[in-house]
Parts: sequence; structure tokens; C-alpha cells
Amino acid sequence: MGLPMKQEAALESQNHLMKTEEAGRYLGLSSSLLNKLRLTGGGPVFVRLAGRAIRYRKADLDAWVNASVMASTSAYPESTGAAA
Repeated sequence: MGLPMKQEAALESQNHLMKTEEAGRYLGLSSSLLNKLRLTGGGPVFVRLAGRAIRYRKADLDAWVNASVMASTSAYPESTGAAA
């Protein structure tokens, strides 16, 4: 037997593969920022399909947002870059 329809629909929604532009809209970020975060390793995990096709799963985007929750600005790690 399969999952009840509501559970199946919820699971399908979590595993939906989004293009970078769609993921950016979902997060309220530009696709160029997502591209940069992907290159530097600071963004959400992603799926690389054949060739250069990059996709994001909703569950992974939600997990990345949840891992970024801070209680205060002093909880944010200090920058290691040089001062401008």
C-alpha cells in the first residue's frame, strides 16, 4: 500500500526540483546571489543533474533557512575579511 494522498502530496512538494531562479524567488534572493553562494559553499545544498543543470529541493532550502536562524546580531559569526 502507498502513502495516504495528503502525505504523498506533501512529500512530492518537498522533493520538487526548482531551477535557480525559482529557488531564488522562494527564498527572496537573486539567482546571482544563489550562484555565488553555490560557488563559495555558503548556500543551500543543491542537485547537479546532467551537464550544468542545477536544481534545488524545497526541503533543502527550508533546512538552509532554518539553520540560519539567529537569536541576536551578536550571535552572528565575525567576518574574517579585511576591513575596507
